[in-house]
Amino acid sequence: MMFSGASRKFGNMRIVTALCAVTIVAACIPAKDKSPPQTAQTPPRLETDISVLEQDIAPPVWERRSVQANARRVEGGIYTVKSGDTLRGIGNRMGAGSEIIARVNNLAPPYTIYPGQKLTVPSGRYHSVASGETGIAIARAYGAPWSRIVRLNGLEEPYILRIGQRLLLPGKNPSNDKVPSTAPDRQERAAAFDIGIGDIVSGGQPALAEGRAAARPTRATAQAASTKAIALPTKFAGRFQWPLRGRLASSFGKKGGGRVNEGIDIIAPRGTPILAAADGVVSYSGDEIAVFGGLVLISHGDGWVTAYGHADRLDVVRGQAVKAGQVIGISGDSGYASQPQLHFEIRKQLKPVDPIAHLPGK
Repeated sequence: MMFSGASRKFGNMRIVTALCAVTIVAACIPAKDKSPPQTAQTPPRLETDISVLEQDIAPPVWERRSVQANARRVEGGIYTVKSGDTLRGIGNRMGAGSEIIARVNNLAPPYTIYPGQKLTVPSGRYHSVASGETGIAIARAYGAPWSRIVRLNGLEEPYILRIGQRLLLPGKNPSNDKVPSTAPDRQERAAAFDIGIGDIVSGGQPALAEGRAAARPTRATAQAASTKAIALPTKFAGRFQWPLRGRLASSFGKKGGGRVNEGIDIIAPRGTPILAAADGVVSYSGDEIAVFGGLVLISHGDGWVTAYGHADRLDVVRGQAVKAGQVIGISGDSGYASQPQLHFEIRKQLKPVDPIAHLPGK
């Protein structure tokens, strides 16, 4: 099978050059060498050019644009609409976000307003989104879980922020999100910041200027891992297939002791090819979520996302278009896995669903 992605192995970092080609080996698990055995199942290691190498060792997209925590405090109140007003103009005048004003006043697109109408403008701290900022980076700057910012502002797929958009920031108490208070201190920011799969799906895209379109996905790796916002599928075309076959080690749902498995875990020999479960676009490929080690997220449209964790090597990059059955990596025990396996999730509108209900019978 032909690969079009950058091939990455999670172990000690090694960079091998030969003529104009290089082989990429990315660092993920320093404790031991987990090189897969050279079996007939193991896909050949890919060679690529230096531009892919630079992308492969670069930080994730949400760390490439720093965020200045310069939120502005807005007192809010009641605003009476005047002739010629627009929702965007009211937001700019009050220093609040037009989207949150629409939400709290139950306004639906195209957000028609009329003179004399009274609108509630929520008070709180508002961050004005700058070029290239991502939701995850904004959440990190303020020490607020990105999932709370998503809920508070009513953000929806495709979760691409607009330059100049004002996001209402949550307060210290989750039950008080409607009226945010003061900014958290440094210790509170550090304790609050944590990245999950849902955060990457909803907060990993860089902001775009008004009227600008997201970059189209490509099969060419030289452009795939850029800092641009990537256009994701709008419609899910087809059904899911098994990403690999093996013994089910853990099913979906509650496991006792407060533990919950948001997917399924499939035992597979190290080096088993991991296949894309359906057509889609890679929205993430990396190892920033320690528990999952090598992780790939694929967006399929209509809010459907699949996740593939504990990979020993990743063969795709962000922004790459993939087909159902395409090899996206090989299985391993990276992250917190006790043995070689694949952690597989299916999510609909960020919510995990039981993969078995959406996969063909064995």
